[in-house]
Amino acid sequence: MNRDARIYVAGHSGLVGSALMRSLERAGYRNLITRTHNELDLTNQEHVEEFFRVEQPEYVFLAAARVGGILANSTYPAEFMRDNLAIEINVIDAAYRYAVTRLLFLGSSCIYPRDAAQPLREEYLLTGPLEETNRAYAIAKIAGLEMCRAYNLQYGTHFLAVMPTNLYGPDDNYNLQTSHVIPALLRRICDAKINGEKVVTIWGSGSPRREFLHSDDMAEACLFVMNRPVEELEPILRSQFEPPLFNVGWGEDLTIHELAEMIAELAGFEGSFRFDLSKPDGTPRKLLDVSKLRAMGWEPRVRLRDGLKKEVEMIMSGGLLVRS
Repeated sequence: MNRDARIYVAGHSGLVGSALMRSLERAGYRNLITRTHNELDLTNQEHVEEFFRVEQPEYVFLAAARVGGILANSTYPAEFMRDNLAIEINVIDAAYRYAVTRLLFLGSSCIYPRDAAQPLREEYLLTGPLEETNRAYAIAKIAGLEMCRAYNLQYGTHFLAVMPTNLYGPDDNYNLQTSHVIPALLRRICDAKINGEKVVTIWGSGSPRREFLHSDDMAEACLFVMNRPVEELEPILRSQFEPPLFNVGWGEDLTIHELAEMIAELAGFEGSFRFDLSKPDGTPRKLLDVSKLRAMGWEPRVRLRDGLKKEVEMIMSGGLLVRS
């Protein structure tokens, strides 16, 4: 990407989008295009059409999505399906019709079958049943990936996708009704420490294993993929069998209980945990095989403990802003 290229970051204020903005600015990109949800509703086809007609972006990072943890996914499956499908259809189709040079679609590791072999390889997509607690969201993300693939094959576009593992970092969502596991545990454990509470309740058994990646590492991986030479990407872009997909993760995992213990140590919480077995565990294990991207030269940098330490310090210093 030329440093003066017109680059649109859809979802620039979210966890991934804000990390993309930081990475792009650090790398010297000067012509970044953003819109808040109030300025541009990506579920509205007419508004998206007008935006692309006027702005003519050359590169698109599609990080905008309706997201949430197990509670939000289980409570609002219709909205998760409807809104994510609408965003993907509108943006990807407009990117084709307005001749965007390259688009990167950000999905989620929940697209893989619940009981697939570990670690999860890109070719495991669509080989088995999905996890029921986030089925609607996963299907919407699979549709976006397949849309990229179809447009590449039929129209010769250069639309790519990355599937990140569980992410955390600055500008995460700490609302306990909609947050993912790391911000939920960070907030509960830090609040317990601040308020002098002795017990923190954790959803499920604490036994599921999860992999985590800092959002800044995710952003760097996105820039890495978008800047690969076209001849390196052509085989995957034109493949009838292989989706234009790259897993992005750390390559190691730990149990939810171990994660809670790590956060407790960093926060100085010396109480105990109560596991609420009435709440779902979700997929037993979700570890990505990241050999494909690493073979191309990308490596993550932020170790989990170091990244969590910064988030704990932010919360304990009173810097937490909870989204509504």
